[in-house]
Amino acid sequence: MTYQQPHISVCICTYKRPELLRRALEAACMQRKDDLFTFTIVVVDNDKNESGREIAAQMALECRVPINYVVEARQGIALARNKAVESATGNFVAFMDDDELPIQEWLLTLFKTLQGCEADGVLGPVDPHFDEDTPQWIIEGGFYSRPSHPTGMKLAWRNCRTGNVLLKRELFATDEQPFNPECLSGEDQDFFRRKIEKGHQFIWCHEATIYEVVPAVRWKRSFLIRRALFRGIFAQRNHGLQPLRLLQAVVSAPVYALALPIAFIFGQAKFMTCVFKLSYHMGRLFAVVGLNPIRQRYVTE
Repeated sequence: MTYQQPHISVCICTYKRPELLRRALEAACMQRKDDLFTFTIVVVDNDKNESGREIAAQMALECRVPINYVVEARQGIALARNKAVESATGNFVAFMDDDELPIQEWLLTLFKTLQGCEADGVLGPVDPHFDEDTPQWIIEGGFYSRPSHPTGMKLAWRNCRTGNVLLKRELFATDEQPFNPECLSGEDQDFFRRKIEKGHQFIWCHEATIYEVVPAVRWKRSFLIRRALFRGIFAQRNHGLQPLRLLQAVVSAPVYALALPIAFIFGQAKFMTCVFKLSYHMGRLFAVVGLNPIRQRYVTE
């Protein structure tokens, strides 16, 4: 498809979170353009029952931005992202998640930054958005805080994710499956690692903020434990059997286990931080011996 201006396909992958998807689409549709580009939205529903279809259809009527709703019935975030790239028509591709709320200048800021630098993509911060009744220990524990960097900083692949990113379309030109379906988690870091190894560059834009909604279901201790186990299992699988990483898990797991009684004295934030780190390293050890207590493809609730 040919566009008179630079065109951005904003891709949102979703799975059984229609109300969060509604909020994400409302924010995405309100993006400023300042007549520098045009954009459309691609929603990829990874739920074979199409739980996001109705919301996408409603928002397509309410928004002035075209929304292309597609379904990837095969479950897996890498497969959903590949479907998004396949369905994108712009010469730029942006990714955000279905539980995120971008500021109104988000896309404009990413675009200006990318146009003003010699890079193949720009990433921005994802900060947590808490409701007023969120328990204080959740906020203090920093379970949903992510690193941020100075604007213009060149990124290593470990600092790259797809929760807030604008990419040049040519990055996907030579890949039939840009995101590796064998990666059940961490498929975005795997993508950036391969691109950086080929000489592509990605930079940071601190001003292009997106907020991640932290709903009540994510305040549960059981959710945090399962999320940490999930991350540990698939971090180990994606990196392979590296001796130093294995040694780190072997040493860290008993250290955090022994620290639990002490952490409990200092309150819920410290205690659950310790539990979270213990669960992460236990997940890595489970992966080494072929165990996986997390059966779901996604840990969403």
